[in-house]
Amino acid sequence: MNRRFPVWAPNASRVTLVTSDRRTERREIELDRAADGWWALAAPLDSTAPVDYGFLVDGDGPYPDPRSLRQPRGVHELSREYDPTAFEWTDQNWAGREVTGSVIYELHVGTFTPEGTLDSAIARLDQLVRLGVDAVEPLPVNAFNGEHGWGYDGVLWFAVHEPYGGPAAYQRFVDACHARGLAVIQDVVYNHLGPSGNYLPKYGPYLSDLAAGPWGEALNLDGPLSDEVRRYIVDNAVFWLRDMHVDGLRLDAVHALHDSRAVHILEELAESVDALSDAVGRPLTLIAESDLNDPKLIRSRATHGYGLAGQWDDDVHHAVHVNVTGETTGYYADFEGLSSLVKVFDRGWFHDGTFSSFRERHHGRPLDPGTPFRRLVAFAQDHDQIGNRAAGDRMSALVGDGSLAAAAAIILLGPFTPMLFMGEEWGATTPWQFFTSHPEKELGEATARGRIAEFARMGWDPDAVPDPQDPATFERSHLDWTEPERPGNARILDFYTQLIAVRREVDADARAVEVSADARSRVFRFSRGGLHVVAALGEGTHVVPAGGELVLAFGATLEGDSLRLDGPGAAVLR
Repeated sequence: MNRRFPVWAPNASRVTLVTSDRRTERREIELDRAADGWWALAAPLDSTAPVDYGFLVDGDGPYPDPRSLRQPRGVHELSREYDPTAFEWTDQNWAGREVTGSVIYELHVGTFTPEGTLDSAIARLDQLVRLGVDAVEPLPVNAFNGEHGWGYDGVLWFAVHEPYGGPAAYQRFVDACHARGLAVIQDVVYNHLGPSGNYLPKYGPYLSDLAAGPWGEALNLDGPLSDEVRRYIVDNAVFWLRDMHVDGLRLDAVHALHDSRAVHILEELAESVDALSDAVGRPLTLIAESDLNDPKLIRSRATHGYGLAGQWDDDVHHAVHVNVTGETTGYYADFEGLSSLVKVFDRGWFHDGTFSSFRERHHGRPLDPGTPFRRLVAFAQDHDQIGNRAAGDRMSALVGDGSLAAAAAIILLGPFTPMLFMGEEWGATTPWQFFTSHPEKELGEATARGRIAEFARMGWDPDAVPDPQDPATFERSHLDWTEPERPGNARILDFYTQLIAVRREVDADARAVEVSADARSRVFRFSRGGLHVVAALGEGTHVVPAGGELVLAFGATLEGDSLRLDGPGAAVLR
């Protein structure tokens, strides 16, 4: 802990530290100003116990510390000192893991277990180990206003949301993951701040009026005094990776980062993280969520790229979803037909300079030749593609088990880095809906209206949209851990487990070859690393020529040199 309480407030004429040890009246101490806009105590605070504290800025406040590590009473209250170095780690032998090419498991702490805490999540890690995943990816855990939410409305990026258990619980979670051989990828948001509890503008020019995004004002990455704003982001990334022992970061919606500098903030982040990786002696990974389909993100810095390790590939999701469910509304329209699946397996992206009917313009550009597809994260389901549906319904609500198995085989044995969304592995029937708990009534009502407006172009019924503020919406979104014990769900879980085990036979860099599709029978096929995958996406009986050993099947049987698939299903041959 830095007991001089440094804070950046470049435009303030006076900054006052306000402290309380929860037993005495609050104490106010004037901070001294440095030439670079930082303020701090002239000498460390003399008390020995951690204190609650905040800052008065030109007499207004007190406001929480922008770099607060703990907010025990919420984001509008005083911060509390926390020393992350005091935690007794047991992961000294953890050498890290190369995340690209691994199997990632995305989860939301608040709905992963009935308790919705990090400690209760630890109790479920052994089941993930048995499933065979390599890394867990929690949705954002930084502090936001209210008890529950998705996490993307965070306002204090260094503090772990207190209802999840706070920073000590987070360290226990990471330590427990490493003890089981699981890497941790933390989802972080650097493109905006939440609408309630954002006091950064009280301190300085953290935000830019010129860079408004879909979620409000964006960060000031290229305007006056933006050096310290960029440092705030880089320091936060380093905090998670170094102090909290995280193995990688998923960078939310990087297309909403407005940065006109010659060195983009993503390049600066990648350079800092690579240097930290060398210093700590283990792999550290940055994966971007981007809808730009721009290879610059994962191109090396030596060839004028940003040097990130990977990026999400929504085009794979859209191609799988459309061909499994038949939905073609909104942004799904361009992906109708099995040719979209063939293209993403051949070229990585569907929109690589092609016309996007949803955007009403051309979109994307081709991947650089030789780019390993493991640098693209692919999924059949994720938090956005479920939660941003009108009713938050999973694929299991739209299709039968055979179709779920076909989608799983395509994703888990394909050439991409596969990611699962919690509960997908057993065909969970619980929805995962958009939920909030804004204490401000007006904000809650505005959020509900905004959700309905968002769905207009997708053709979904506004009456099907649940109220995000209704506590029942949150409760419905919890996983039901009795489901994996039911015969139908257990069969799907077993198939996922076997797929992941078979995947380990294949080199992560192996590309898919012999990619083909039959539009009449709706059978999609590819070979990869000595395995041949057949996915039937249509109804009826399909008989296709297939030699070799039948390794794994869901609704399929090998009859001589022919493979018979009864309805949607999948088979893997060696």
